Amino acid sequence: MKLLVLFFTLTIALFASNITHFVYEGAINPASSAFVKKSIKEANKQNSQLIIFELNTPGGLVSSTRDIVTQILNSKIPIVVYVSPKGSRAASAGTFILYASHIAVMSEGTNVGAATPVQLAFTEEKNSKLSTMQTKTINDASAYIKSLAKLRNRNIQWAKESVTKGASIDSQKALELGVIDFIANDMTSLLKKLNGLKVQIDKKTVKLDTTNSKVNTIEEGFKIKLLSYLSNPSIAYGLMLLAIYGIFFELMNPGSIFPGVTGLISGALALYSLNILPFEIAGLLLILIGLVLMIAEVFIVGFGILGIGGVIAFVFGSLILFDEKTLGIDISLSLIIAFALVSTAIFIYLLRIIIQERKQKAKTGIDEMIGAVAKVIKKKDDIYKVEIHSEVWNAKSNEELEKGKEVIVESIDGLILQVKPKKE
Repeated sequence: MKLLVLFFTLTIALFASNITHFVYEGAINPASSAFVKKSIKEANKQNSQLIIFELNTPGGLVSSTRDIVTQILNSKIPIVVYVSPKGSRAASAGTFILYASHIAVMSEGTNVGAATPVQLAFTEEKNSKLSTMQTKTINDASAYIKSLAKLRNRNIQWAKESVTKGASIDSQKALELGVIDFIANDMTSLLKKLNGLKVQIDKKTVKLDTTNSKVNTIEEGFKIKLLSYLSNPSIAYGLMLLAIYGIFFELMNPGSIFPGVTGLISGALALYSLNILPFEIAGLLLILIGLVLMIAEVFIVGFGILGIGGVIAFVFGSLILFDEKTLGIDISLSLIIAFALVSTAIFIYLLRIIIQERKQKAKTGIDEMIGAVAKVIKKKDDIYKVEIHSEVWNAKSNEELEKGKEVIVESIDGLILQVKPKKE
């Protein structure tokens, strides 16, 4: 009997179908697009019958959103977009992804919507009109989500309102309006409700069987995690700071090597981040101006004015560099404040050093010789030969001087020193 049970258990395990599962939380960006592509590829390798895409996003880039939607629409394996866990959302870009899915599911306590393109700056004035570009943008987004709604037989009217009016609803309302297929609060409940469900793939009807399915969770991996980090505005900003401070300290202490190398590597990574993230030109320009002013402070004694001005320009540039609504995430304000405080402290310290140096007597050059002690070594007519700092200079004096006596330099006229006897 035990052998029979073992046989049936092994048979069920052998013929159990695979389900590919992956989780993405955060803004939609090139990293999330790459993750979706990787997961679909792995699902095909594993011959999975279903892909569960667990999503929690505030929105993100339009280009990455369209890329993800295209991958879902062209998938040969049914894809479930599951807005989970409780408290999650599929806002803005997430709405398009949810509508594109073969099966749309949400947990209780989640929401979807607010898919209006962020480029549209609506005003509260009744007579305000959209510009031609704004009209084209909203019409394009509206037509796009309408086509997805038609394809998946979901609520078209609400889809348009989510774009044109920024409508947002919770999971219960989404179920009532036909935006999603059902609600599931956990993976166990989700698999039960998916069991026996029929899905249309390339004009073929596929019946899901999740009874004995094995769920394989796909991890992001190092490359996608790195791309995700570089797609984060705060990380990109942090790399810029490392580049600035690294180069700054290298210029202050030439030959240190480590700050310079760190700055160059950070700068290269920051440039890559800016290449994949949309940013405001004005913000970048202010940051560059700030950088030039801060570096100029090292070479030009501006008594801190250039440095402080550079910090102010850099901070204002940082505030407008990225658009939170476009990316779904912005630079951490605490990071900007920390940079401003640290930079201000550095330039106050430099200013203090400069003021102290100005007050000190010159230690090198001609000015340093004023007040210095010299020794008379020879006299010829009215000209004396004096030794000072192991050098022999011509000197004049209003008083008679004796050979071997010490004298004080009063002034310098060309190559002749004006000296006087040193008082004993």
